[in-house]
Amino acid sequence: MKRLSLAIQIFAMTVLSFASLHVSAQAAAKNFVIVKPDQVMWGDLPAGVKTAVLFGDPSKPGMYVVRNIFPEGIMSSPHSHSEDRFVTVIKGTWYAGTDASWDPATTVGLPAGSMMFHPAGVVHFDGAMKGATEIQIMGMGPVSTTPVYKDAPRFGMPRKLN
Repeated sequence: MKRLSLAIQIFAMTVLSFASLHVSAQAAAKNFVIVKPDQVMWGDLPAGVKTAVLFGDPSKPGMYVVRNIFPEGIMSSPHSHSEDRFVTVIKGTWYAGTDASWDPATTVGLPAGSMMFHPAGVVHFDGAMKGATEIQIMGMGPVSTTPVYKDAPRFGMPRKLN
């Protein structure tokens, strides 16, 4: 019941987050946080993936909001997270696989406006296959990522691994 209540609260915040984002913001309980698109500070991850922390810090306790842009053909390798996460597709179509195969044929395409809940500890992989894709991730920190295949790159061209 606690997990469902948290899921409902975070989903509601996803809807409100578009009006109240801030790059790397730590707001007091009574302060508004606003981030306009030209204020987003993008950083680089492997394989051309871009990332920006809009609110909070995923490595510290509390809520966080992160945006990622995956270039066409790049997906995360199979992994799991220590905490629940909510993913909203902002632009493009995001492809999500809910197994450890890293086989793009097993993914489901989620167009812009879609939302997906990632339960803690459940293996998945995801990314862009047809055009760049931007997603927003919300969750409670601290969160860690555990790869399924220690020798696979964190991001790359997907290929069936099992």
